[in-house]
Amino acid sequence: MPDRLFFTDSDEANALIATDPMALLVGFALDQQVTVQKAFSGPLALRERLGALDATTLASADLESVFRIRPAVHRFPGSMARRVHDLAVHVRDHYDGDAARVWSDAPDADALRTNLAALPGFGAMKIKALGGVLAKRFGVDAARDLVPWHPTLGDVDSPQALADYQAAKRAHKAEWAKAGPGPEWAKAGPGRR
Repeated sequence: MPDRLFFTDSDEANALIATDPMALLVGFALDQQVTVQKAFSGPLALRERLGALDATTLASADLESVFRIRPAVHRFPGSMARRVHDLAVHVRDHYDGDAARVWSDAPDADALRTNLAALPGFGAMKIKALGGVLAKRFGVDAARDLVPWHPTLGDVDSPQALADYQAAKRAHKAEWAKAGPGPEWAKAGPGRR
């Protein structure tokens, strides 16, 4: 198990998302229409503002007001506060508040895919990306079959690897844009997923 992931510019945020499974899930929930760095800094901002980041705290807090404190946790504070709330309620109600059980309770890739797909806001791309992180950074065997052929955050093992990953994503998105209409996620701006 790593002591940090290199998804932000903050060593404290990187350590939090590596050591707190709920923080990792919240980071993935926020990883939409913002940079990877902004998304994965969100869990630390929430913990600092709420005093805790467990599922029960997140499920019972007025997250929208917390998300709106400047600097805002996300560029869409209202919708993302609802998404994080729904995620926390799901983890609280289905996993007794233990976010790691989302993957540790999964005996195989199909069960893990089902568990991840049930998380609010987790579609096919997030499942692949989180699968990559779980398999490559945390050694979760059930996640190995979820890893896609293309680079994901699971390949990021240093600040330079994050910069390389984001540059490659920008290049791929530019190629997809030239090719015409395609997946909506491919049209997001630079540094985004």
